[in-house]
Amino acid sequence: MPRDPSQLDVTGRPVALRSIDLDVFFRPRTVAVIGASDTPGRPNTAMTRKVRAWSEAAGAAFHPVNPNRTEVDGLPCLPSLADVPGDIDLAVILTGDAVRALEGAIEKKAKFAVIFAAGFAEVGGEGERLQSQVAELIAGSDIHLLGPNTNLNAFETFRDDLPGSAIALITQSGHQGRPIFQGQDLGIAMSHWAPTGNEVDLEFADFAAYFADQPQVGVVAGYIEGFKDGRTLMLAADHAARGGVPIVAVKVGRTDEGRSMAKAHTGHLTGADAVISAVFRQFGVTRVDGLDELLDTSAMLARAKPPRPDASRPLGLADGVCIYAISGGTGAHMADMAAAAGLRLPPLTGETQRQLHEWIPSYLRVSNPVDNGGPPSSDWRGRKILDALVADPNVDLIICPITGALASMSKPLAQDLVDVSKTTDKPICVIWGSPVEDDPAYKDVLLHSQVPMFRTFGNCVRAVRAYFDYHAFRLRYESPFDAVATRPSPAARRARALLEAGRPLSEHKSKQVLAAYGIPVSNDVLVTSGADAARAAEAIGLPVVMKLSSPDLLHKSDLGLVRVGLGTTREVRATYRELVDRAQEAAPDAEIEGVLVSEVVEGGVEAVVGVAHDELFGPTVMVGLGGIFVEVLRDVSFRVPPFGQEEARRMVEELRAYPILSGARGRRPVDVKALVKVIMKVQRLAVDLSGEILELDINPLVLRPRGAVALDALVSCR
Repeated sequence: MPRDPSQLDVTGRPVALRSIDLDVFFRPRTVAVIGASDTPGRPNTAMTRKVRAWSEAAGAAFHPVNPNRTEVDGLPCLPSLADVPGDIDLAVILTGDAVRALEGAIEKKAKFAVIFAAGFAEVGGEGERLQSQVAELIAGSDIHLLGPNTNLNAFETFRDDLPGSAIALITQSGHQGRPIFQGQDLGIAMSHWAPTGNEVDLEFADFAAYFADQPQVGVVAGYIEGFKDGRTLMLAADHAARGGVPIVAVKVGRTDEGRSMAKAHTGHLTGADAVISAVFRQFGVTRVDGLDELLDTSAMLARAKPPRPDASRPLGLADGVCIYAISGGTGAHMADMAAAAGLRLPPLTGETQRQLHEWIPSYLRVSNPVDNGGPPSSDWRGRKILDALVADPNVDLIICPITGALASMSKPLAQDLVDVSKTTDKPICVIWGSPVEDDPAYKDVLLHSQVPMFRTFGNCVRAVRAYFDYHAFRLRYESPFDAVATRPSPAARRARALLEAGRPLSEHKSKQVLAAYGIPVSNDVLVTSGADAARAAEAIGLPVVMKLSSPDLLHKSDLGLVRVGLGTTREVRATYRELVDRAQEAAPDAEIEGVLVSEVVEGGVEAVVGVAHDELFGPTVMVGLGGIFVEVLRDVSFRVPPFGQEEARRMVEELRAYPILSGARGRRPVDVKALVKVIMKVQRLAVDLSGEILELDINPLVLRPRGAVALDALVSCR
């Protein structure tokens, strides 16, 4: 169904998510299974019973449908969906001829359908044709579809005896979601599971936004191979960010092999990985690599209360971490990993250290990390120590690694940790590092608690880092969708008059496009004779730079078509003829506009700002430092419009070479504000001309102590 034009931005992309009542899907009144079976050993039998059990638990009427049966597991079996009495909220299609079954669901005016079968776009060829047929049926009806190529994980039964905020899960592979589902065995609550499959209709964004609105959901976790639409992903992440619900995701496709396998599995576009990571940072999505990390980080964010704001701290919130161990070696190891991850380990106050040495031998360190030596954990001193740590104003989170099970210490320590966690909003994170899982400290104490618990140092450190990063993001977040461009700016008309469909522009015309948007460019004059070149050089001021201007000769330096430092008008006249002759020799058919006579710009730092078109997100803005930083080190940062000035500045600060801009090692700092202004103007250009421009490259953009100036530019048109 076409979107209301008022809900589209200037690029034609949506600025609001569509409205779908997924309550009807997850809490239906009537469920029908097409292809129902009770034949022993058949897959459809197990699936029929699974959906039936889920339906009955939800209080829904359940109807098996199969023309070859009159009864399934004691229930009357109807020959077709048309025979189901009343309305159908959910039709689950288990038959091979899924398209015909979907047509029946549409005729019955079912609200939702699920297609279990594979063999669609993920296999290419005929499968893509079938999926297109399904998409056409959906577009011409009011039904919403989960799948195809999905599974029945949406119909899992979740434990209702687990306290605390729950994880809602979205996956594009049922098997990859199983470890998260089994987190319930570790006491981690789950509320929903949406296996989206090929996402012909219902997609990640629909479920993420819905889950973020559910009161019992504390975190949305996802295993994602590709996204159906980059903009809807951004809108869903924005919706969750506004509501204060974190999203944690494994996104495969970091490598060519991973992208290829992901497309083969679900037929999704994977998008440029660096751009996806940038969008995740832009909207506060935590990206993790492993399924164990997905579970651990999600559980941490669901269980731990937010830190208090504190403008005096680097992140703008209370972020002091204390490491408490029963071994100096364990504390040192943990501190090393925490500091390497950028966690802040402040010293405890003098008063707290004095107190701790009342219960801990004086020769042991208690400044942070705190080493109690072991024995105090076995008696009354253990609780006193923890109470003192929690009370310290420099401590906002405690990490306690328990590396080996020692009954005399581990159980009382675990019990003290759990008891103290109930008295404070400061998170107490526990690492059970022992391979022994039947130890009472682990299975009887920690597993029955709400403390964030980990099995490895690495997962704990990354989860704590994610916890602070997410809440710092929440403090500063302002939605970019509150004010988006819906009409082209006045500059767009001037710029469009310069564009030439299907070909790149010369440097001269490319700079005119930049100038239309107020982006500072070097002082250039296009000339068509040696005499004009000499006059231009005198007007600009010698020495000058001369460059051939042609839309067909883009790599001018490689062809020897740039000359710098020309100090006399005689040199300028001779160079004009030399450049034109060299260009005609290199490319006889090339269109030559003339020669640019340009001012010499000295000093400053070279940067690059550009626009590229991403298959998922459309126009994407890039910034980096020029020279080897962009060509060899690939030190670049991306953002996808819309974004504000503060996000543009963070984009710059992400660069590894940012210290060069801010004045490292005695260098004079450059005008970062001017760079941010250029980025913002390039963003506006990118969205205004998204249908006409394929790429833009400003390289170099020279950053000076005051201001910035584009020395070269290339616009490639669609």
